[in-house]
Amino acid sequence: MILGVFDQRAHLYLDATDLHVRNQASQITSMTVVIATGITAEGNREILGGDISDSEVFWRSFLRTLKARGLAGVRLVISDRHAGLVAGLTKSFQKASHQRCRVHSARNLLALVPRSHTDMVAAFHRTIFVQPDAAE
Repeated sequence: MILGVFDQRAHLYLDATDLHVRNQASQITSMTVVIATGITAEGNREILGGDISDSEVFWRSFLRTLKARGLAGVRLVISDRHAGLVAGLTKSFQKASHQRCRVHSARNLLALVPRSHTDMVAAFHRTIFVQPDAAE
């Protein structure tokens, strides 16, 4: 599902989650649900599209469809580090930077920290995102 025709978006959020779903053959299988969110020049969030997939080839097709609908000017893509997604980004948005989302970064960080230190490290990690701008 791709919504409307859109113009330039400087930031693109891609989020996906794997769900167990029953397919048409009544079998339970794992499928990926994807949502693309763009940030307008005014700072408003807009859902650009969503889809369901079961393969890595899907990412390139999904991103190509967004571009065909007019998505341009993307400077930063925020997402997890899914291999298919990263490969699709390098083909579709060569000039855009890629940044891991802070939830996935925090999970990976805390997985490396001893259990006795997770609360302290998590609190410190959260402070990174509430620092004042350089202009302030």
